[in-house]
Amino acid sequence: QVQLVESGGGLVQPGGSLRLSCAASGSMFSINAMGWYRQAPGKQRELVATVTSQGSTNYADSLKGRFTISRDNAKNTVYLQMNSLQPEDTAVYYCNGDLVRVGPGGLRSYDYWGQGTQVTVSS
Repeated sequence: QVQLVESGGGLVQPGGSLRLSCAASGSMFSINAMGWYRQAPGKQRELVATVTSQGSTNYADSLKGRFTISRDNAKNTVYLQMNSLQPEDTAVYYCNGDLVRVGPGGLRSYDYWGQGTQVTVSS
């Protein structure tokens, strides 16, 4: 069974930093893009950042310069370094991965989500 497990969330004061991690485990052939999304109370889930297996990154325009996504392919892990956090960054952060698995018809990619980790920015 494949799963994505996030860690690193918590409570931080405005201006502080947090680093989220998301590890993929289970039976998989490879991982294509991985990314982070977030959902604040009463709002829709939104893109934070994505990174391809080759390391190309994409960010939500409003978060460029404060957030940095990276991945360790050897560990099947993606990270999100969040700096200068503000109360409006408070949300549940979800990890997403496009994982390639061997199926009856051969290799196929599947979309997986983690369970989410709470990030609260408050004084």
